[in-house]
Amino acid sequence: MIVRSINPQDFEMPLEGFQSFLTPVDQFFVRTHVYAPRVDAANWKLEVAGEVANPLSFTMDELKKLPRVELVGVLECAGNGRSFYDPPVPGAQWRYGAVGNARWAGVRLADVLKKAGVKNSARELIFDGADVPIGKMPDFQRGIPLAKALDPNTLLAYEMNGEPLTMAHGFPLRVVAPGWAADSWVKWLQGIQVLDREFDGFWMKSAYRRPEYPVRPGEAVDAAKMQPVTRLRVKSVISAPLDGTTVEPGRMLRIAGAAWSGDQGPANAVDVSVDSGRTWRAATLTGQATPYGWRLWEHMWTPPHEGFYTLMARARTMAGDVQPLAQEWNPSGYQWNVVHRVGVAVGNAAPAPAAPTSAPDVTQPDGFKTTCLVCHQEDMIQQQRLTRAQWNREIDKMAAWGAEAKPDQRDAILNYLVSRFGPRP
Repeated sequence: MIVRSINPQDFEMPLEGFQSFLTPVDQFFVRTHVYAPRVDAANWKLEVAGEVANPLSFTMDELKKLPRVELVGVLECAGNGRSFYDPPVPGAQWRYGAVGNARWAGVRLADVLKKAGVKNSARELIFDGADVPIGKMPDFQRGIPLAKALDPNTLLAYEMNGEPLTMAHGFPLRVVAPGWAADSWVKWLQGIQVLDREFDGFWMKSAYRRPEYPVRPGEAVDAAKMQPVTRLRVKSVISAPLDGTTVEPGRMLRIAGAAWSGDQGPANAVDVSVDSGRTWRAATLTGQATPYGWRLWEHMWTPPHEGFYTLMARARTMAGDVQPLAQEWNPSGYQWNVVHRVGVAVGNAAPAPAAPTSAPDVTQPDGFKTTCLVCHQEDMIQQQRLTRAQWNREIDKMAAWGAEAKPDQRDAILNYLVSRFGPRP
C-alpha cells in the first residue's frame, strides 16, 4: 500500500490493484478522518430514531434475520486524484488508488426503515459511527436523501468479499451507497437519525461540497454556491503498462485497466489512444459486468517503430457521459476524472530523467510539534504543497479544532510551512 498518513490511517492502493475484478481487502484503500475506534461486537447495537413511527434498536443477530443481499460496488474517495489539481488544494494527496471494488453483503437499508415505519415528514438520513472526534473536530456525521436510502441497492453491509468487515473498513457495519462517493459510506455505523430537513452539521453543510459551476483555478467560492458531492463520475485507469515503461518495437504490448461510473449506469465502453489522443480504438471489455462494479478492459497494440508514445484511455457510459481531457478546478480537489495518460518509450526513446527535488532545509520552529503534530503525524503535512494563503487557512481550521498555536509562534509556524511545504515548482 502507498502510505499517505500513518495515523489517522490513509492508505492508497497501487496501480497493480486495478488488474483484479475484486480488490483484496489487504489492498483496499483506507480513509479515516480520525483514529479507528474499538467496537465491542458483543455490546454493539444499531439505533434507528427520528422521524419514524417505531424507534428501533438492532443487535447484529437481529439485523441478520432480515433478508441477506449481496452487491458488487466501487468505493471511491471523493478526493481520489486530488494531487493532480493545479493549483494544489489541501487534503490527502491521493493519486489513482483511493478506490476499490468489492462484493458487499448485508441487508437493505430500506428493510430496516420499513420496520421502523418512516413518517411522511422524512427527508434525509444522517449516519453516525462509533468513531470519536479528535480535539474540537466536529463529529463525522454524513447522510443521504430519503430517496437514496430507500433505493433497494443501498445496503448496511457486515461483510466484504465474503468475510466480516475489518476494523479499518468499518466493522461491524457500514453504509453501502453504490454509485456515490465514499463520504456517504459511513463506517462503524451505530446510529441512524431520520430527519424532516437537511442536516446542518459541519460534514454536510461545509465539507464534501463543490461549486455548482466551473470556477477560475485558485478562486474562493461562496458557500451558498456549493453543492454536495454525491454520485461518482465516469472514470478509467490504466494499470499496465506503467508510466515510464520501455518496450521493444514490433513486440505486442497489452494495455489494460479498469473503468467505472456512478449510479446513472455503469461504464460500458473504453477507448484507447496510442498517439496522444489523435485517434481512438475500442478496448475489449473483460470479466464480469455489474451495475455498480468496475469493468476490466484491455487493448493489444504493437509499437511500429522507436519513439515516445503517450497512451490514453477514456471511459463512456451508455448515456453518453465521457471522461474529460481537462479537469474543472474546485477548491477541495474532489472528483478528479481526467483521461489517464501513460508515457511509453519504444526502443531507446526514453525521456530524460527529471531532476531530483527535495524540500529546503529549514529549521523547525518552537511550537510546531505541540501545535501541528498532536492529532496526526508529519506525513500528512509533507504531502501538502500549499500557498501561504492556503496554509494560513489550514492553521485557522486546525486552531478551531483545538490545535491552538501561541500568538508569538503562529507566524513562525506559517513561515516554516510555506518555506518547507510551499507550492510545487
